[in-house]
Amino acid sequence: MKHLLFATVVCGVLAIAAFGAQTQNPPAQQPPATADPYANNAAAGTLAFPLAAPAGKDSNARTIAPPGAVNTGPFDPATWKRGTAFDPPAGAKIWNPVKLKMMQGGKVTGGTLFSATDPATYCAMANAGYDFIWTEMQHDQHDWQAVSRMWRTCPHATAVPGVRVAYTDEREIQHALDAGALVVVVPTVDSVEEAIEARNWTYFPPLGRRSNGGGQAFDANVWGGVPGGYRNTINDNVVLILMIETLEGLKHADEIAKVPGVTAIFAASGDLGNFSGYRQGSPDYERAVNIVHDAAIKAGVRLCGPFTWRDRPDFTCFQAGSETAAIARGVAAELGPLANTQAKPEVGPFARR
Repeated sequence: MKHLLFATVVCGVLAIAAFGAQTQNPPAQQPPATADPYANNAAAGTLAFPLAAPAGKDSNARTIAPPGAVNTGPFDPATWKRGTAFDPPAGAKIWNPVKLKMMQGGKVTGGTLFSATDPATYCAMANAGYDFIWTEMQHDQHDWQAVSRMWRTCPHATAVPGVRVAYTDEREIQHALDAGALVVVVPTVDSVEEAIEARNWTYFPPLGRRSNGGGQAFDANVWGGVPGGYRNTINDNVVLILMIETLEGLKHADEIAKVPGVTAIFAASGDLGNFSGYRQGSPDYERAVNIVHDAAIKAGVRLCGPFTWRDRPDFTCFQAGSETAAIARGVAAELGPLANTQAKPEVGPFARR
């Protein structure tokens, strides 16, 4: 009995000691969640900026470069030696299959997604056999959120995401590219100045003026994991197609086609008739098409047109039909002689068909 009482006392003393130790040394608490990107650094708040301007003083950076700078002397954009941080790696290969096929001289087709916003419809078209999907932003009411959602649903489908933007515009073109477009089609280009603007918003420096602002194109699940990195290789992989549609565009077609960065020019079948006043097949209409043809040949760029022109000499890039037209063609091909053989009621709404 004495032994049992002794053991009980010992256990009680040990428990009190343990409780006291816990009171003096409470267990480490997890730090609260924070948006501060440096909160978990071992030396948080002690970052060093050795080349920073001194507090409250003019650093004279406009005239004097920091030690080790490549660009010395007074700052001058005209003589600035560009760094190599964003150059593609040596030997980088083309990863955009549309750009590669164009470089090889193959015939490229783009299926037109005209009005659908359902990712399932987009993905079905993107895996149907086209080279790229021509998402229509000029003549339909798509918004960029809907387009971005479709593109990120199946970014690595067999057809790459492409778009016809509404016009030559920084916002439109950069929205398209930041969302992941690899083919950019710009309509109604009338002048060299417009062509240069389209080029500038399509390409990162030094060729263009595209801002490095991020977007889902940089995500690992889209193009962020491409060999060499998206930022460093996209200039070599993006496809820029300029549409010649007006009389002014025809006048300047040779110069438009020669703008560095233009991959192809497109002879717009419908609007060449709309602006010229002549129908396809007439001598004046065909002259307009041939002006675009000659401009592409002289500039050494690809020549695009509607899919019905796929056998026309030197045309290697085509816009195919819309998703609704593809559904109609597919059903007709599938049903064959059973298509449109519905019964004819004598009464009701279907009697009038």
